[in-house]
Parts: sequence; structure tokens; C-alpha cells
Amino acid sequence: MPPGGRPGAVISFGFPVMPLPSANVLVPDDLAQATWADIQPLYRELAERPLSLATVEAWLADWSRLEEVVSEAAALAMIAYTCDTTDPAKEAAHLRFSAEILPQMEELEVALAGRLLDLGYTRPGLEITIARFRSARELFREANVPLFQEMEELGTRYQKLTGGLTVSWKGEEKTLPELQPILQGTNRAEREEAFRLSTSAYLERRDELAGIFNDLFARRAAVAANAGCQDYEEYAFRSKCRFDYTPADCRRFHEAVEAVVAPAVERVMARRRERLGVPTLRPWDVGPDPEGREPLRPFRAAGDLIEASGRVFQRVAPAFGDQFATMAREGLLDLEVRKGKAPGGYCETLHARGRPFIFMNAVGVLDDVNTLLHEAGQHPGLEMCELASMSMELLAAPYMGREDGGLFTAEEMRRARAEHLEDVLITLAHVAGVDAFQSWIYTSGQGHDAAARDQAWLRIRSRFERGIDWSGLDRERVSRWYRQLHIFLYPFYYIEYGIAQVGALQVWRNARKDQGEAVRRYREALALGNTRSLPELYRAAGVEFTFETARIGELVALVEEELERAWG
Repeated sequence: MPPGGRPGAVISFGFPVMPLPSANVLVPDDLAQATWADIQPLYRELAERPLSLATVEAWLADWSRLEEVVSEAAALAMIAYTCDTTDPAKEAAHLRFSAEILPQMEELEVALAGRLLDLGYTRPGLEITIARFRSARELFREANVPLFQEMEELGTRYQKLTGGLTVSWKGEEKTLPELQPILQGTNRAEREEAFRLSTSAYLERRDELAGIFNDLFARRAAVAANAGCQDYEEYAFRSKCRFDYTPADCRRFHEAVEAVVAPAVERVMARRRERLGVPTLRPWDVGPDPEGREPLRPFRAAGDLIEASGRVFQRVAPAFGDQFATMAREGLLDLEVRKGKAPGGYCETLHARGRPFIFMNAVGVLDDVNTLLHEAGQHPGLEMCELASMSMELLAAPYMGREDGGLFTAEEMRRARAEHLEDVLITLAHVAGVDAFQSWIYTSGQGHDAAARDQAWLRIRSRFERGIDWSGLDRERVSRWYRQLHIFLYPFYYIEYGIAQVGALQVWRNARKDQGEAVRRYREALALGNTRSLPELYRAAGVEFTFETARIGELVALVEEELERAWG
């Protein structure tokens, strides 16, 4: 998932680091207590400094370094808050950056981008950045700055509310992620109880969550109108600089998933129902092993997961193993679940020091292993970073056996492979549903209506989620979108997962023929960063950037063939 409030906002030109004006030792910690009044002069100096073709590269380097330092200070505040949403001081520090500093920075960033555009400067590798600057200047409206500030505050409220949700299980208070092992257990009655508890936690706060979303929707609609866009979908695509695909392409993706992925998921669920021996497959029957075996428990403590993952990354590519070891050594992993921790997982980049930080809520299940592999993928840009993340899951899978220093016996490896590939299909269907739902919210004219949103979710969800009996559980089914934090915090950030999964399956297909060559091309594509278009980056990785039903169908067939082998 995307990390902080402005994914992809940092500018990095790849120039040597130059000293900042009057502050050549400025580091992120220097700005930990900073206000906008402290940071504004640094941007003002860049805005007022004489600029010419002779000085532009040094100016860009100074700007890039300033962005790195400020963004890392903001990231550290965000990390501290998501790791503990109960701490008022951490909440205040996060809000100071996300709701005060970053929205006001945008105006000066656009002004700096305008200076570069007006200068007419470019060079090879800077074309995508120039296009992004042009889009940002066209969209910026001063009237939107306070609206973004208010949206950040609303997002923080959502994280605090959802991060604090707990339930009572057999007299013990548990966070919602801690119910996952029960939902995967062999006791069907306990699974149903855990399912109902997890959904009721959101349903009990439904009105409050709907109120937060109402406020977010109103502000997003105002932002789009201020920018001269017909709706927020148009604004989102332009602001995310989606130069290589359109809302119409996304709808083609939805249709492709409905045509070839949803039926495959239905076949997976039919097999599961048959093996479990139940008359209908209920939502609490999706998690357990269909053969009735105890769920996989690949690790007991986060330290075990870290050690084994380090050995696996070393097998994929020694450079990956070395980088992960550095993260572990420098304390850049917060993996264990605890009360008050924000939900989900993310990889945040600390740009000034050139390090990533991984956050997740591990409870000892297989999905935690895949989440860590996912978040450890490289981070060059949203669609491309998700390709990196999902490819990493598949590239690392062959080395998860104990003979390679991993976590599984040979039999467990077979089970893990089947679960992972089933999840690939389920994820594609889920992504299509979430993206179609977000499009409906912002283009239907009814997105302001909480009851209409819930009904639309049920209707759209039924297009893509098949093979599960939800009769009598409409309210529980509705609760699913309230826990999808992307819809609240990162509107229209979700199709990236679907695009990337289609690409990652192609990387996997290549790796089945030649793992070393697939990894080599994967790394070469990531090394290009954001200097090429998405189709070019995908081609560099040896895959096709596509929304075509036939292409996606070929990959689904490959997954189903591999599932047949894994199922035995």
C-alpha cells in the first residue's frame, strides 16, 4: 500500500547532493519540531535565487536535497504515529506535517516547477518529471490548500478510529489482525464467531466512518471543481500523472477481470466448498485449509520472519539480501501487531538517508510472509513499485523452503504455493471491485449518499466476488469497504495493484523459464526509476503493459495450471 499522505511527491533528479543554502548540515532530525514558518524560508530562497541554464543543475540538486530532508522528516512523523495512534504527541507531530506543512509546500513546489518550465530546460531522463511538473501547475489552485489540510485531519481521524478497534475473544482483548489465525482454524463455529466479531467492530462504528467519508467526499468534490475538472475521477488521474492509461482503460480492466478472473475464482471456491464438505461456502470458510489441516504457522516471532526472509532475499539476489540485512540492522522494520497500531502495511522511503521502512501487522500466518516480501519490493513509482512488490512475492517463492533457509517443509511449500496463487486470483477480483466502486462514488452523482454507497458496494462486489454464500449477511459484506483504508486515505490508489499483478504474473512466467534472467531484467527496469513511461518500464522488465482480456486470460490459465499441480 502507499505510505504517507503524498505518495510519490518527492522529487529526485539523481544529481550529486549539494549543500543547502546556509544549512549544509541540515538533516531530517533538525526539522522534527519544525513548523511551516521554519521551512518556508528554505523554499523561498530557491524561489528567489537567480536561475539560468548555467546554474539550473545545481539549483535542481539543492531543491531535490531539500525535498528529501523535508519528506523524510514528514515520513518519520507519520511512521511514529501509525506505529502508535494512541500517543497525542505523535498525532500532533504527524498532523503538523501532513495537515500544515505539506499542503502549504505544494504552492511553493508548483512555483519552483514553474520556474523550470519557464526556463525551457530539459535533458534526457527528465521528460517524465517535466510532464509531471506541467500537470501540477495546471491543477494547482490556492483555494484547495485548506481543503487538503482538512482532508489530512480527517484521514488521521480514520486511522485513529480503526487503529483502536478491538474485540473480546474468550475474555481476552484482541486487535482485529489477531483474529486471522482463528479465521484460518479448523473449528467452523469459532471461525464464524471470529468473522462476526471482526465485521461488527466496523459496523458498530459505521455511522462515524460514513460521516468521515461524507466529509472527505465533499472536500474532494470541491477540489476537483476548483481545478476545473468535471469530477474527482478526472482530477485524480491528472494529479497522479497517469499519462499512460485512462479511466476507460480501467473499465476495460474491470471487464477483463469479470470475464476471465471472476470465473476462475468461482472455480477455486467450488473446489474449496467440495473439499470442506459444506453445503454452501460461507465467508468464514474462505480462510481454512480445504483439506482440513491445521493452518500454516511459518513463524512465531517477528525476529524469526526477519532472519528467514533475509536468507530468501539473498537467494533471489545477493544485493537484495544485503539491503534487507541493512534494514534489519538499522531498525527499519516494525512488523508485529499491537493495540493502537494503524491497520495495514506499507513501505515508506526515507529519501535523505536512502533507506526504506517497512510497517505491517504480523500475527504468524502465511499472509504475513507474503506481505513482507511485497513491501520489500523496490520503490521507483506507484504502478512500477507495485510491479516490483508483487514480482518479489513470486520471485522469492521458490526459495521459501527450509533447504534454502526459508520457513517451510516440502509439503508446506506446496500448500503455501497453492494459497499464494489462489490469493493472486482473489486479489485481482478484489482490485477490480474496489476500483469500480471508487469510480462509481465520484462519477455517479450519488457518492455523497451513505446508504447509496453501501448499496453500490453490494452491487459491484457481486460482479467480481463469486462462489461465496453471503445470504443474510449484507451488512457484514458492506463492512468490507469501510476497512479498505485506500478508499478513505488514498482515493483511486488501487488499480495499480491490478496493473502490477498482471505484470508480475508475466515476470513469474519468465522466471519459470529462466529465474536468473527474469531477476536481471527486473532489477534493470527498477534502476530506470521514474525516467521512462510505464509501457517502457514494463518492457524493460520483459513484460507487457496491458488491459487486454485475452492477455489476462492467458495468465489466469497459467495460474490455474500451476494450482492443479500444487493441489496434487
